[in-house]
Amino acid sequence: MARLPTLNSPFLLGFDEIERALDRVTRSGSDGYPPYNIERLPRSESCPDRLRLTLAVAGFTRDQLEISLEESQLVIRGKQMEDDRERQFLHRGIAARQFQRAFLLAEGMQVQGADLVNGLLSIDLVRPEPERVIRKIDIATPEEPAK
Repeated sequence: MARLPTLNSPFLLGFDEIERALDRVTRSGSDGYPPYNIERLPRSESCPDRLRLTLAVAGFTRDQLEISLEESQLVIRGKQMEDDRERQFLHRGIAARQFQRAFLLAEGMQVQGADLVNGLLSIDLVRPEPERVIRKIDIATPEEPAK
């Protein structure tokens, strides 16, 4: 069954990319691992709109985590090595498992930095204030083309 477009208003022109992004986000199922928080940080005169993404990655080291920007997606991957073959567990409740978490970033969002403290991976994102652009459009006449 074909899905009806979400942004099908005649007043929304050129939003095809947003429509595709919404489709991609709704299709990408996630098992909820690792859990994460997203918080808005206070704005100041020197810092524009900021967000902090925090993932609970207990048991992972910096070397086992990778953060990358792939087009407009922030992708976080974690891979732990399987070196526990010599250990004999009576109960294993802390799983060493791989993960990949992707977040679609709005246009203009920038990654400011990341740190790993006490099993929490924090990634700070900023959105600089865009400049307001107002441009006058000349109306062409049959005698003279528009510029």
